[in-house]
Amino acid sequence: MITPDKTVRTTCPYCGVGCQMQLQVKDDYIYAVEAPFDAAPNYGMLCVKGRFGTDYVKHPGRVKTPLIRANMEEGRSAKPVWREATWDEALDFVADNLARIAQESGGDAIASYASAKATNEDNYIFQKVMRALIRTNNVDHCARLCHAGSVTGLQLSIGSSAMSNSIAEMENLEAFIVTGSNTTETHPVISNFLKKAVRKNGAKLIVVDPRRIEMTDFSTVWLRQNPGTDVAVFQAMAHVVVKEKLYDEEFIAERTEGFNDYLESLEEFTPEWAETVSGVPADDIRAAARIYAKAERASIYWGMGISQSTHGTDNTLSLVNLAMMCGHVGKAGTGVNPLRGQNNVQGCSDSGGLPNVFTAYQNVADPATKAKFEEFWGTELNPQPGLTATEMVTGALHGSVRGMFVLGENPMMSEPNQHHTRHSLEQLDFMVCQDIFINETGEMADVILPATSFAEKDGTFTNTDRRVQRCRTAVPPVGNSRADWDILCDLGRRIEQRLGLELTNGFDFSHPSEIWEEMRQLTPDFWGIDYDRLEREGGVHWPCPSFDHPGTPFLFADGFPRGRGKFWEVEYGTKSEQPDADYPFNLSTGRVLYHWSGSTMTGRSSLENVYPEATCEMHPDDARDLGLETGDWVTVASRRGEITLRLLVTERSLPKTIFVPFHFAEAAANLLTLDRVDDRAKIPDYKNTAVRIQKSSPPEGWDEGYEEPLLERGAIKDPVQIH
Repeated sequence: MITPDKTVRTTCPYCGVGCQMQLQVKDDYIYAVEAPFDAAPNYGMLCVKGRFGTDYVKHPGRVKTPLIRANMEEGRSAKPVWREATWDEALDFVADNLARIAQESGGDAIASYASAKATNEDNYIFQKVMRALIRTNNVDHCARLCHAGSVTGLQLSIGSSAMSNSIAEMENLEAFIVTGSNTTETHPVISNFLKKAVRKNGAKLIVVDPRRIEMTDFSTVWLRQNPGTDVAVFQAMAHVVVKEKLYDEEFIAERTEGFNDYLESLEEFTPEWAETVSGVPADDIRAAARIYAKAERASIYWGMGISQSTHGTDNTLSLVNLAMMCGHVGKAGTGVNPLRGQNNVQGCSDSGGLPNVFTAYQNVADPATKAKFEEFWGTELNPQPGLTATEMVTGALHGSVRGMFVLGENPMMSEPNQHHTRHSLEQLDFMVCQDIFINETGEMADVILPATSFAEKDGTFTNTDRRVQRCRTAVPPVGNSRADWDILCDLGRRIEQRLGLELTNGFDFSHPSEIWEEMRQLTPDFWGIDYDRLEREGGVHWPCPSFDHPGTPFLFADGFPRGRGKFWEVEYGTKSEQPDADYPFNLSTGRVLYHWSGSTMTGRSSLENVYPEATCEMHPDDARDLGLETGDWVTVASRRGEITLRLLVTERSLPKTIFVPFHFAEAAANLLTLDRVDDRAKIPDYKNTAVRIQKSSPPEGWDEGYEEPLLERGAIKDPVQIH
């Protein structure tokens, strides 16, 4: 029995649930992870990533000292040769180059990725460097690539893009919809609360998803739509609600606008029409509509299956229309709830990690807001919204973006059409990456600044239901790595000097609590939250406008931020790439339980031994037609590239649809995807890509002696057969 030297309470670094963890530390090593039973939001539960996926903190591949590329003259496409540098040399080099580009071409020639893995304080300082010193709003992060469709649709409808209701409400639901979310694998703890609502509370679950995810086992109705036909299904449900007069007239009259015009637009969206388009039986659509509309309180939860689409905004609008029509907003157990992906993707957005807003969505173009930040920081600010992540890549290709600062992100794995991304980033004059490992993007950088992991620094994360929680130092930094906020403050002072600026409130912080205090003073939604309160209460939901305010577990009790909720007419159609004779299969991408994002962390943890390689899910009918079986090597090709990986035959996917996880660099799904985006949200389409498949040989370098079949390895199982 090991006796820990100390036990440190902190917040999980993986998904957006924000589970509370107890890190058991011995000799500066995390040897066990437990969960406190009395702490929200997880109350003693942890998924496999939280419990067994933190050993990456001490992985030998961690970057331990600043690195500068020694072979820059060979170009960004050459394999990097690194030399170690002191912090002074590395930061001076970065400051010199960023200042040079800003002076030569203006601040908008520099683009930056904030980080959904970094703390609120890290991201606040990052966007402050870019806005107050570089004078650009070219700040974005991976939210653009996962929930931008949700954000845009929610802003248009109600004026707020955050998850409206809390995790704590889930186990007491009466009825709810889960769509575009493989909840048991992407948000496992949340899925347990939702399952509990069904098993113990008798809640009625409607699953709308093309894949046979585990949540379908708990559903009252499963609407298995053809990929890309979400709008048809939700509009048909709304049609049923109208025709059967199941809508909430009082709520519509008092809280919304545009309903009559929306009614007229629904006329053609009959369940029978939707059946011809989506493949979902008309009677099932009617059943689902009645369950949702007749419930006293009902909620909607969705993931990237809704937002990652050329019509992600329309998907979201159709869901919000349905919720407002039935009055299922503004009360406990209701709401419109996008499940945010990474641990601090909500907080990064809240902290100003988006191109059009300061903290808590204060618009950069609003004169009063701009003046407030200018007065506090003591410098002139740019009122023009910046580039989105996808636009930054295009800007690099065309030369309008010359420099790039990537904080804890990996656009080479996350951006669509990887060949296009690589070619674009190769054109940059200068690129700096700040991270804990050298990832696929870092290999193209001129400088690597070594940051600390979640277990080596203090700060706050904000989870998917807007709960601000503490992150605490448990072990010392590896090597000469430093906390992100500390690196950025040091860099900020150097850039400030080179550009001849002198901010009123600059970068002289000694602890993240001081950074949060500056954020709090500038952000009305945070006025009632400070570190002392977080220590006492464990976490607080924003908006929290004063210290005597309890926080806000659910939103919109008294109204919507835009005034009245607006119904939007939604047309059915798609700009997504469709299968054809040459590329007859549809590819959908997503996550699996044992990995996260580009597997920068999980791929360097013990979880890599459990799920060590990419797989391609295929329906048995298609496998039979192609003469394939589980364990075969296949090449999946689109018009942009091809990858080779092993096959997993399962009824989880529809016929003519395959699923490939996007975690594996050696079989990068985004080599295949298309950089076509939603016109309003600028989010790429990761759920619809036309591909072809054929049997192939193992990729070059594969260990030919390793023949153990996938299904006998203990982790990669057919979830239809094994629960």
